[in-house]
Amino acid sequence: MIGISTTCCSDVSLGTALYKISRVGGIDFIEIVSENYHMLDRYNWRFHLETLEGRGLKNVIHAPFSDINIASLNEKIRRASLDILFETFEVAQSMGSLLVVIHPGHLSPASMRFPKAYEKIHKRSLEEIERYSRSLGIRVAVENMPAFPILDGRTCERIQELVAGTELYVAFDVGHLNTVTRNFREFVDLLGDRIIHVHLHDNDGNTDSHLGLGKGSVPWEEVLKILPRKASWSLELGSLDAAMESMEFVKMHLQT
Repeated sequence: MIGISTTCCSDVSLGTALYKISRVGGIDFIEIVSENYHMLDRYNWRFHLETLEGRGLKNVIHAPFSDINIASLNEKIRRASLDILFETFEVAQSMGSLLVVIHPGHLSPASMRFPKAYEKIHKRSLEEIERYSRSLGIRVAVENMPAFPILDGRTCERIQELVAGTELYVAFDVGHLNTVTRNFREFVDLLGDRIIHVHLHDNDGNTDSHLGLGKGSVPWEEVLKILPRKASWSLELGSLDAAMESMEFVKMHLQT
């Protein structure tokens, strides 16, 4: 199952983005990144679902992540972050979403000073997320992060630690891992059936630039062979043209 993320149309309204992407042939779903112009809520989801259903497309929701921190040592910020995610889960249930992608928590001056408290609070939030999503009957996948000082969940080992003891899944972002360890096979081998969603994009190994496939340093011939076929694959590019070119790139390499 392959789809395209609304990141390729982030400068236009969600309605316009869905219209443009839905006209691309050969896709099974659209991943809605619920940020900025594309924010989903309990008041607008019906309109956008009609657009998707009219084109016979399924959906994935990428939960908000800007200004969100589920591992904040400030309880008001942590609680507000969870409330925003929980509303997203409710929308996903209403829309029949395949899954919801979330980011792990991230570090702050306070959490770097009190790492044990950070770990405890982070785990508590993930357990709350697991319980609430399970009560709604939706699947939630935690995404690995790119190389950046305050970001958590950058390696497969760390993602495994975060989801351990829960029924949360994993969203494998290939481009992000290319900026960290580049141990693609190790990531797949370690997390296995936990991986239910994949983000596909490229970069030079230093910057998370979301280039088209083949435009950076990701070894795609190796990577495409080992990615879980049962997972949904989402093209997360900076433009619609790049997304369409990358879809052809994937199809060509899978045929060889």
